[in-house]
Amino acid sequence: MNQERRAKISKLHSQLDDIKSELETLKDEEQEAYDNMPEGLQNSERGDQSQQAIDNLDSAVQSLDEAISYADDASA
Repeated sequence: MNQERRAKISKLHSQLDDIKSELETLKDEEQEAYDNMPEGLQNSERGDQSQQAIDNLDSAVQSLDEAISYADDASA
């Protein structure tokens, strides 16, 4: 791979890191909101939706980690 394509991957890596960081922040905020819900609310539909959002955000973060790893491998 030439230097220009490696530089593009490096730039994308940085952008993906930024997105991942934002998603982690949102996940943490949602987790905090869920943890601060009364137990009755945690066991309600609203609590289930919050937990699903947390799980989906976590999956998104993991997928970005994987994408970053593949991009790094491609530029090696």
